[in-house]
Amino acid sequence: MAKRDYYEVLGVGRDADAKAIKRAYRKLAKKYHPDMNPGDKQAEQKFKEVTEAYNVLSDTEKKKLYDQYGFAAFEEGSGNPYGAGGQNGAGGGFHGGFGGFDFGQGGNGYHEYHFENSNMGGMGDIFGDIFGNMFHGQKNSGYSRQSSGFGGQGFHGGFGGSGFGGHTQEKGSDLRSEVSISFEDAAFGCDKMIRLSDPSGNGSQTLQVHVPAGIENGKSIRLKGKGNPGFNGGEAGDLLLKVNIQPKPGYERNGMDVYTTTEIPFTTAVFGGEAKVSTLYGDVICRIPEGAQTGRKIRLKGKGIVSMKNPSVHGDQYVTIRIQVPQNLSPEAKEKLREFQQVCRNDERKRRGSVA
Repeated sequence: MAKRDYYEVLGVGRDADAKAIKRAYRKLAKKYHPDMNPGDKQAEQKFKEVTEAYNVLSDTEKKKLYDQYGFAAFEEGSGNPYGAGGQNGAGGGFHGGFGGFDFGQGGNGYHEYHFENSNMGGMGDIFGDIFGNMFHGQKNSGYSRQSSGFGGQGFHGGFGGSGFGGHTQEKGSDLRSEVSISFEDAAFGCDKMIRLSDPSGNGSQTLQVHVPAGIENGKSIRLKGKGNPGFNGGEAGDLLLKVNIQPKPGYERNGMDVYTTTEIPFTTAVFGGEAKVSTLYGDVICRIPEGAQTGRKIRLKGKGIVSMKNPSVHGDQYVTIRIQVPQNLSPEAKEKLREFQQVCRNDERKRRGSVA
């Protein structure tokens, strides 16, 4: 297959400056890099093509020859040091002058070399910028590696690793699951047994989880090392267990505070007295002030939820009063209420008269 014009390969015009050429190459090298396209022979060929083009157009002398003579400048016997038979040849795949990759003329994989020669036109820096110095390794180390293909020890490890090694330790990914607990378990803490299915389908595991007292609905508990296994000896990921708190009839929670409602007799509201109120810690006797109205709140200090940060600190419980309407009254009781009503009306007339 005939070679394409190097400017066309990089998608730049013949008047493109060094920055434009470098920018175009960076974009295409990242797009077609074998590590981004494992097993894709077409991408491999594209990568070879754009790198070959950049190797020529980024070098002042090579670019000058190419602009003047085209591909003939690099043919064997052309008489210039960049010919295919020369030390700095641009042909022959990626062997010799390119110094970076040899994808193999015999189909036996690729060779990987350092970009440490001054004739590379800054390719080492480019690959360092694109792939986080994966291509750099250690300068002047004479480092090289061979592989039977891209599926083995080749382009493995991803971006930001220590190179192409494939031996970089990586932490496993985190797993997420949920657990439901009662309102009381959230308030006082508990231990739960949960069963998790292996994502790979290899059975399941049972874990004992401690739920701390005071945890809020929707919060997650992190179980370190209970996630997916790491790679190449890396530590396992974590398990993030989201807590769902079941509602408790008659109780509402807002942070560390608890809200409830209690009903009191009409007479207790009028004359004041005491009422039994249920809390998370048992029943308590609550004092009701004289003339209490429906909707009034009474604070029970320290009867709320414990703080997760400081076990000695508790929220409060707020009790809303609701006055019971008397039902099934006897005739005598009804008569007494009518008398009470009449007295209240007389008192109201007197107040209005004194005001007038």
